[in-house]
Amino acid sequence: MFREALQGVVEGTDGGVAGVLMDFEGIPLETYVKEGALDIEAVGAEVSVVVKAIQRATEMLDAGETQEVAFKSERLVTLIRVVNETYFLALTLKPGGNLGKGRFLLRTTAPRLLPELS
Repeated sequence: MFREALQGVVEGTDGGVAGVLMDFEGIPLETYVKEGALDIEAVGAEVSVVVKAIQRATEMLDAGETQEVAFKSERLVTLIRVVNETYFLALTLKPGGNLGKGRFLLRTTAPRLLPELS
């Protein structure tokens, strides 16, 4: 189920390269890579540290729970959607990829995974 969900997000997003369902300790539950050149597990492990820091910052600011994080580099754009207190989804795209569609697919996919993650 997880692989199919990730594949749907990656393949459904123009410019999508890879996706991962990972816990906040950096352990992947499932990955899907469209183009073999990207180590999505390494991306996810590094991202988990950043997302945890952002979660701490939003708590300190009393801004509510972190739901989504995005960052863009020269060669990649990564979107992160928090699924629950333990897991997140990440989608990596090429620059110029359809960020809106990627955000939409992550937002609608995350709740469908909750029953299997509980």
